[in-house]
Amino acid sequence: MIKIGKIELPEHPLLLAPMEDVSDPPFRRLCKMHGADMMYSEFISSEGLIRDAMKSKMKLDIFDYERPVGIQIFGGDEEAMQLSAKIVETVQPDLVDINFGCPVKKVVCKGAGAGVLKDVDLMIRLTKAVISGTNLPVTVKTRLGWDEESINIDEVAERLQDVGVQALTIHARTRAQMYKGHSDWTHIERIHNNPRIKIPIFGNGDIDSPQKAKEYKERFGLDGMMIGRAAIGYPWIFNEIKHYLATGEILAPPTMSDRLEAAKNHLIWSMEWKGERLGIVEMRRHYTNYFKGIHSFKAHRQRLVTEDDPNQLLRIFDEIEDFYKDYVIEQL
Repeated sequence: MIKIGKIELPEHPLLLAPMEDVSDPPFRRLCKMHGADMMYSEFISSEGLIRDAMKSKMKLDIFDYERPVGIQIFGGDEEAMQLSAKIVETVQPDLVDINFGCPVKKVVCKGAGAGVLKDVDLMIRLTKAVISGTNLPVTVKTRLGWDEESINIDEVAERLQDVGVQALTIHARTRAQMYKGHSDWTHIERIHNNPRIKIPIFGNGDIDSPQKAKEYKERFGLDGMMIGRAAIGYPWIFNEIKHYLATGEILAPPTMSDRLEAAKNHLIWSMEWKGERLGIVEMRRHYTNYFKGIHSFKAHRQRLVTEDDPNQLLRIFDEIEDFYKDYVIEQL
């Protein structure tokens, strides 16, 4: 059993990564239904929370069926991070996570996200500020370092643990890599095997199949894994990994009916949470992922991404299901 504060997770838990414009409550609900052990909000700007920015405040929405769930914040100012931690605590998540890994330029340029990897002293000050602002467990997600020449995750892990961080997730790429190239989990393995490190260490990066999850579990022996991009449009990956680790068997892929049900629920829950119009529009980017590899789906997708009426959209789903009633999805 893995413990983070009072949170108890199963052995080798599978975590859903915090992903901007993806890890909202409707998507988290689907992933929870399909086996995710713990989830995180989209990352939230500490400055946005303090300004009471509507988009930032909306990201604080969590629901009991998601638990355990963490809210992730980012920023480069100590006072703002401390205050945002206090704000986050008011909605009673199970933990607060700090993003020291986002590589995008608009975040890095503000001295936040992966930008802090160039200044570990600042990272520690920001972490201390968050810990002082909440009674909740504080965890961190970060990367190996700024670039290949400045990998500093060993120092980062020890110092974060020393100031009170209760779990660490490491994306096994540098900031310079962004999301390209291969992740290198040997660095995470080294952190996990460091006798000084007592907190749970979770690995992230390139886990996209049950076979790879098993290989990495056996090869690197971490406390758990965080799944990100592989879950987009495919929440079934969590249960598929769990089943394979337990039995060595590959589950049959989700049927066309399974995919349609998931996409339809995602749409309905998005409309309920975001409002009808925004829910419909923001759902459009997900259809390609739900129906990736489905023969002759392009015309159906075109209908889904151009229809604005919710009742008509639900009728389109029914028509698609009828069209594919005899369609068999092959195991990749």
